[in-house]
Amino acid sequence: MRSDSDSVNGDLRRRAVMDTAAMEWTPSPSGYVWRKRVHLVGEPESGQVTSVVRYRPGAAFPAHDHPEGEEILVLDGVFSDEHGDWPTGTHLLNPEGFHHTPYSETGCLLFVKLRQYAGADRPYRKTRVGDLAWQPSERSGVAEKPLYAEPAFPDTTRLERWAAGAAPGPLACPGGLELFVLEGAVEDTHGAYAAGTWLRLPDGDALDARSPAGCLLYVKAGGVASLRSAH
Repeated sequence: MRSDSDSVNGDLRRRAVMDTAAMEWTPSPSGYVWRKRVHLVGEPESGQVTSVVRYRPGAAFPAHDHPEGEEILVLDGVFSDEHGDWPTGTHLLNPEGFHHTPYSETGCLLFVKLRQYAGADRPYRKTRVGDLAWQPSERSGVAEKPLYAEPAFPDTTRLERWAAGAAPGPLACPGGLELFVLEGAVEDTHGAYAAGTWLRLPDGDALDARSPAGCLLYVKAGGVASLRSAH
C-alpha cells in the first residue's frame, strides 16, 4: 500500500473534499496539458486518478491505451481525438484497452477519471448531455439526467439539477458517492461547496445536503468501494 505522501485522498474510509478553484495547476510531462488531481493511488503518470484537466490551444498527447478505462466530462471548449470532436457538455466512456490520440485545437477543460471504468463488457459511449431531457427523481426538488447504469456493474453516473431551496433529505451511499459541483453551490453540516468542488463520501455514509440558490451536480454512486486504496 502507498503512504499518504505518495497518494492524494487515497484513504477511502475518509470523507474527502477538494476545492479545485483554489488549487494550483500542475503540468503534465507534455507541458501543454495541466491538471488538478483530487484523487490518486499509484504512479503519478499511470495510477488511478480523478482530476480536472486543462488543454491549452493546440495541446496534444501521444497515442496511448487506457487500461481499466477512462471517463471524461467536457466542462468547456472542444476536446478531440481521432474518433471525433467533443464540445462542452459531452460525456465520454472509453472502455478497457481503448486507444486514442487526444488533442484540442482551441483548448478545453475536462473532468477526468482514469482506471475507473474497468470490465471487459463495458461499452464505449459518447453522450451529448444537452440532448437529454431532465427527468423527475424520487427526491423533492431534484431532477436528473442518467448518464450510465448497467445491471452488471455497481456504479451509476448522472447529472442532478437542484431547484433553489432544495433540501431533499438524507441520501444513503452504499458503495460510496462522488459529487462534482458544476454550477451553483450545495451545503451540508460540514460546509458549503461552490462550483469546482469535488466531494467523496465513503461506503455506507449518507449525504444530507441542501442548495439555497440551486445547483448542477455530477454524481457518481456506488463506485468508491471498488477504487484502489492507499491503506
